[in-house]
Amino acid sequence: MPSEVIEVEDHLANILRAVPPLPSETVELRQAGGRTLSADLIAAHNIPAFENSSMDGFAVLYADVTDASPENPVTLDVVADIPAGTDLDPLVAAGQAARLMTGSVMPSSADTVVPFEHTVEGLTDRLDRVTVVEAPRQQGVYVRHPAEDIAVGDLLLTAGTHLGPRQLASALAAGLVEAQVAKTPRIAIVSTGSELVTDGSPLARGQIPDSNSPMLAELAREAGAEVVLHASVADHDAAVLAIVDELEQLKADVVVFTGGISAGAYDVVKSALSANELMQFTHVRMQPGKPQGFGVAQSGLVLFGLPGNPVSTAVSWEVFVRPALLAMQGRTDIHRRVIRVTTTVGWKSPAGRRQYTPVMLDTTDAGKWTASPASAGHSGSHLVGSLARADGYAMITAEAEVVEPGQEVDVMVVA
Repeated sequence: MPSEVIEVEDHLANILRAVPPLPSETVELRQAGGRTLSADLIAAHNIPAFENSSMDGFAVLYADVTDASPENPVTLDVVADIPAGTDLDPLVAAGQAARLMTGSVMPSSADTVVPFEHTVEGLTDRLDRVTVVEAPRQQGVYVRHPAEDIAVGDLLLTAGTHLGPRQLASALAAGLVEAQVAKTPRIAIVSTGSELVTDGSPLARGQIPDSNSPMLAELAREAGAEVVLHASVADHDAAVLAIVDELEQLKADVVVFTGGISAGAYDVVKSALSANELMQFTHVRMQPGKPQGFGVAQSGLVLFGLPGNPVSTAVSWEVFVRPALLAMQGRTDIHRRVIRVTTTVGWKSPAGRRQYTPVMLDTTDAGKWTASPASAGHSGSHLVGSLARADGYAMITAEAEVVEPGQEVDVMVVA
C-alpha cells in the first residue's frame, strides 16, 4: 500500500499528462452532434445570407410613410406578394408597396418594412391597396441586413468546442456541411465483485445489485464516449486479465474498473494489474474516493481503477475520469461548472481530506441559491439511494472539520 497521500490536483495532473489525444476524422456536420471539434470552423455563408424582413408586413419607401398616422393615413398600391423562399425582386416605386413575410427577401428598391399591425387592412389576402396608419420610427426598421451576425470568413467555432444543438445550428446556418472532430472514445465499464447481481434476480444473502456500471455507462455517453463493453466480473485475477485481453480486441481507448483497488484480501484489480504494472495505485486526499488506480498500457489503453462504493465511484468519475475523457477529445473546457451557494444545515467533514458531499440545490430564490445534503448520512460512500436526489457535490476543504449552517461552499454542479 502506498504510504503517500497526494492532492486531488496532483493526481488529476498526472492523469492529464498521461492520457493520449484521440485522432481526428472528418464527418458530415449533421452527424457530428455531441462530438468535439478538432479544427476551427470558418463561416462559408453570411448570417443573415441576404437582406430580409423581420416582420410580416409590407416593403415600402420610407419617404412615402414618414408622416403616416390614424389622422393622416397613407394609401399605397400593392404591386407584389413575396413569400419566404422566393427569389423575386419586384420594383417598388413611390406610392407602392410589396407584401412580404418574415424572412422574405427585401425588394432591392424598398428600404423599410411596415408591419401588418400598422395598417388598416392587416392580414387580409389579395390586397390591391394598403393603408398605413403608423409611421415607422426610422428608415430601415424591421429590415435584417446581410452578415449583421456572421460574415463569410469569420471564425465561427474554435477547435475544442463541443458540438451541441446550438453550435450545430450556427454551423449549418453558416453554410458548413462537414467538420473535423475528435474520434469518439471507446470505453469499457467493468464492475468487480462476486457479490454483484446484474440480471435482476432475487438477491441471496450478501448479494447486491450492480448499480455502478449502468451509472458509469450513462455518464460515459454524456461525456461523448461510446460504451463498447459493459460487464461485471467476479473476484478472480484471471477474470480481470481476461477483460483486459478482450479490450485489445475491441480496440477500446479507456477501461474503468470499479471496486477491487484497495487493500482488501479480494481486491482483484489491484492484485491482477499491479504485478504487470498496467495500473498504479495511490491514495488521494479526498473523501469519498481515497483509493485510486490509473495507468496507460503500451497499446495506449487508458485504465482507471475507482473505488467500489457507489458514491465514491460517482465522485471519482467527476473528479478524474470525465476530465480525462474530455481532454482526450481535445475539449477546451473539461471541468463541471462550480457555483458558490449557502448551506441550509451543517455537517461534519473529515479533517485532512477534501470532502465531496452530494447536495440538493434549491434554486427557487434567484438571488440566493442554497444547498443541503442529499442524504441524512451526508457523506457515506454507500448511500446510493439518496444519490438520485443530488444536483452536485459540495467541495469542502481539507482544513475544515465542520460545515456550519449558513456557510458558503463551492458546489460542482452535475444535474
